[in-house]
Amino acid sequence: MISCTEFIPAYSELFGYLESRGGKQGVVAYWEYISDNFLGNLRELVEAHGLRGCWEYWSHTLNEEAADFAMELDEEAGEFIIEMHACPSKGLLDRLEHMKPYADYCGHCDILYRRVLEPLGFECLTDMSRIDQARCQLVVRLKPSQE
Repeated sequence: MISCTEFIPAYSELFGYLESRGGKQGVVAYWEYISDNFLGNLRELVEAHGLRGCWEYWSHTLNEEAADFAMELDEEAGEFIIEMHACPSKGLLDRLEHMKPYADYCGHCDILYRRVLEPLGFECLTDMSRIDQARCQLVVRLKPSQE
């Protein structure tokens, strides 16, 4: 069986192709489609377990991808954090010499997960200021009450 990381260059090329055909909105529409149709496992875990569902989901997926990361779950404070120290996807793309990675490759994470989590009562904050180092942060927290 091949690793999920083997598909990363193909995803990057697909994103570039979609942008060439439908602009950035074409890429975003694809990411939204993926979120809506293939992240049911994240949705189900969060519906059943709240923020702990985030922990369960990313514990599996990030370890499967062999990511260098730290996670923090503070259920009392209503906050879950992923600190990505070395994203295997971005790191791989940055090392490739035979292709230029899609410029907003990392943008898919924000759209995919925000689209699942925000309707469930959470806000998603992403810090992409260090993606040039294959580092980022995702904070998921309960939305403040609208009283």
